[in-house]
Amino acid sequence: MANPHHARRQPTRWLRVGIPALLVLVWLVGGSLGGPYFGKVDEVSTNDRSSFLPESADATQVNERLAHFLGDDTIPAVVVVESDSALTDDELADLQTLADDIAAIDGVEDGVSPPIPSDDGDAAQIFVPVDASGEVDAIVGEVRQAVESGLPDGLEGWVTGPAGFTADLVEGFLGIDGLLLAVALIAVFIILVIVYRSPLLPVLVLMTSMFALCVALLTVWWLAYAGIVVLNGQVQGILFILVIGAATDYALLYVARFREAVADGDRRWDATLRAWRGAFEPILASGGTVIAGLLCLLLSDLATNRALGPIASIGIAFSVLSALTFLPALLAIFGRAAFWPFIPKAPMASIPDDLTEPVTGLWPRQARFVARHARTVWIACTLVLLVGALGITQLKADGVPTSDLVLGASEARDGQEVLAEHFPAGSGSPVYVIVPEDELAATATVLEDQDGIDSVAVASDDSPTGQAAVEVEGGEAVLTAVGPPGTPAPEPTVDDGDVLVVGTLTDAADSVAAEDTVRELRVALDDELGAGVAIVGGETATDIDTNDTSIRDRTVIIPVILAVIFVILMLLLRSIVAPVLLIATVILSFGTALGVSALVFNGVFGMPGADPAVPLYGFVFLVALGVDYNIFLMSRVREESLIHGTRPGILRGLVATGGVITSAGLVLAATFAALGVIPILFLAQIAFIVAFGVLLDTFVVRSLLVPALSYDIGPAIWWPSKLWRGDVAGRNSAGGAAPVTDAPGSAAEADAAGGVVAHAEALPAETDPELVADDGHPLTRDEYRRTLDT
Repeated sequence: MANPHHARRQPTRWLRVGIPALLVLVWLVGGSLGGPYFGKVDEVSTNDRSSFLPESADATQVNERLAHFLGDDTIPAVVVVESDSALTDDELADLQTLADDIAAIDGVEDGVSPPIPSDDGDAAQIFVPVDASGEVDAIVGEVRQAVESGLPDGLEGWVTGPAGFTADLVEGFLGIDGLLLAVALIAVFIILVIVYRSPLLPVLVLMTSMFALCVALLTVWWLAYAGIVVLNGQVQGILFILVIGAATDYALLYVARFREAVADGDRRWDATLRAWRGAFEPILASGGTVIAGLLCLLLSDLATNRALGPIASIGIAFSVLSALTFLPALLAIFGRAAFWPFIPKAPMASIPDDLTEPVTGLWPRQARFVARHARTVWIACTLVLLVGALGITQLKADGVPTSDLVLGASEARDGQEVLAEHFPAGSGSPVYVIVPEDELAATATVLEDQDGIDSVAVASDDSPTGQAAVEVEGGEAVLTAVGPPGTPAPEPTVDDGDVLVVGTLTDAADSVAAEDTVRELRVALDDELGAGVAIVGGETATDIDTNDTSIRDRTVIIPVILAVIFVILMLLLRSIVAPVLLIATVILSFGTALGVSALVFNGVFGMPGADPAVPLYGFVFLVALGVDYNIFLMSRVREESLIHGTRPGILRGLVATGGVITSAGLVLAATFAALGVIPILFLAQIAFIVAFGVLLDTFVVRSLLVPALSYDIGPAIWWPSKLWRGDVAGRNSAGGAAPVTDAPGSAAEADAAGGVVAHAEALPAETDPELVADDGHPLTRDEYRRTLDT
């Protein structure tokens, strides 16, 4: 029988050819403009943690004023040199020559210290101020080359300190442009080839993803250049992965609809329109839900989180746009040839009217299994997930030392360990306190009383080193002169009536002990001087303020995301019960993913902990993207329920979307797993949590738990919509067909029958004369569904 789509008037040929060609041309231009920006991201990217803090944070206020006291805006590097025995005078002279060579490096500011021997005489350190506005990693690289070539035999040196850790962090992100994209694209391509068994279709799908990424990157680059958003390495990596994964998922949904139309015998143009109409609502709803969830990050006090919200939303928006314009245009051009050599010729497998009949195909068999054992399935799945979620009690997401941010080798970390063996471990990363000048003595006294403070100084332009040691005598602050006898005592540098007190920490600046010292110091200063008089900053204070702000963010943002997604699902599904069930399964799935991840991080990989933002990021991606699959599944279930009734609709929806959701889950898991190739602890943890969570969501939650739970509840999942009240039967009868709907007590009947319920299909024939549009042409299956839905 000829498909009724063929009988309808076709658009003129130039429109059928011109519209796809124009869309492809527009995307080619956008991709060509955005492609070159992959190599320019570093120009607008920063990895300075202090730049992400809110303006109100003490560490931010101190950081903004440091240049007023210390001169140029610099970030300290520490060159630490170690010998097997006591350093000789000749070796110290060689180190002075090395210090002079380092001072001549472009990007190293004035004030390089002479070599300072340790108390045990086996080591020396040189303080190197690095221009913070320059390319810190490149400058540190030159310093490291100078150390490697300038040390005499028998000495070994490292470059550490804040500048050294920044350089190692930047080096860790170097593979984010090439290696990360290559791994992600290769993984996705392999999965698509297996799914489609076609060499051409995977290429078209990946083109959809890559062109969406190019245009998104172009937009983000200019926003960062204009200072509207803050871009760093981790946000950049997440943007790449998110766009590739999401665009591919949306493309899979469209291809599934297009394949159905092609298998039904639709012509190329009809298949395109039919696929677009079927995919438009779920893709738009899915993308809109993810964007809404991501934009909740604008409530964050951390600039990096606020930046991720709009940046990732831009990526999702272009992913949706590409899947609904670029891919349809490509498939309209290639048509059936896109599926070569396995061109679909028959409709996909479906669930039979009578579930006692034999079925073929993976998803029809699974649908029948769910129908027969619905209650057992959802209870078993829930118990297993709850057990996995118990591991969340082992999650240590209260921050990690800066030295542990980079996985694998780190010269800065090795140098920090050597430094701690011979000097106060906080050398090079002091605590800074800004106080009124008349409070200098009281502040110095408070610092001296702290066990975690080794020495106290004050910024002074009169001192050759820029700082002068402070002692308190008779309640007055006395600055120690530096130089030959008779050198006058320096005066502290005063800015707007304030002075900068510098305290050297006895513990490494990124250690828990150092954080405890700074917290205690803040309390002691408030008690002594009054709340808010002293402002405490520095590397340790920055870590504290960042972690505290991140913990506040996840406490505030997670409930907001849940509320926003619930409202969207309620509007989309026109129900209250179904969204509640879906949100509950999403939370359970996330808890299990986080719990299992915590056990793996601690027991398998021995990780030192996690950043407080890890649970927040994991929640945002798992919940927002997990809702994607909810929408894919439940929008099709509702569509089928309008015709067949709720329980048959659930089974048909599972069969229709099972392959798409599974493929999409594999793709998304593979893309996020690719983040693991970047040797950064935060990204590695996000990669595992999201990849594992997506697989859990795909194979357990969406394939078993949600269908089984919905099937067991029955029509009540649509409460309080008309679909729940049984108006479908009346509306269908008015349209000329009356499908069998779920009657009250059908769950009990199913149990009595061993879980098997026979449902009759009342799908209208394609040429039923009673089902016609206003212009007289017969209604098709999709048109009939849309008529019922409206």
